[in-house]
Amino acid sequence: MSSPKTRPTEVDVQKFLDELGRPEQQADSTILLRMMGEATGDSPTMWGPTIIGFGQFHYRYASGRTGEWFKVGFSPRKKAFSLYLAGGLDHHKEALTKLGRHTRGKSCLYIKRLDDVNLEVLEKMIQKACSVATGLCATEAAS
Repeated sequence: MSSPKTRPTEVDVQKFLDELGRPEQQADSTILLRMMGEATGDSPTMWGPTIIGFGQFHYRYASGRTGEWFKVGFSPRKKAFSLYLAGGLDHHKEALTKLGRHTRGKSCLYIKRLDDVNLEVLEKMIQKACSVATGLCATEAAS
């Protein structure tokens, strides 16, 4: 079985952010760093070349495949921020209706600028994702 391509690296998070080049993206990244750091109690870690993740948990799919992933994270992409919340977006259906302008993928939330969303709602979503990750860890330990 192959190893996941996205794994923690030793790349310095602040250096990565300093190289973004767009001041508004750097400012929004600083806010996300604070929110996710406070929610998890963990320091940010680069996962692969462009994802900043917080915390870590072990998962197991019904197929038996296992791995490690971060509780919450984000990637400042060219068109929008990609936000990653443990357990996917199905746990946040009501919050998504109150969040503001966003789009979503299968398991990612895309936000162009933090000015487009309700930060209190986003913060609650991040906190809930941390709880979901803790539940996933507890479920894994019990199986």
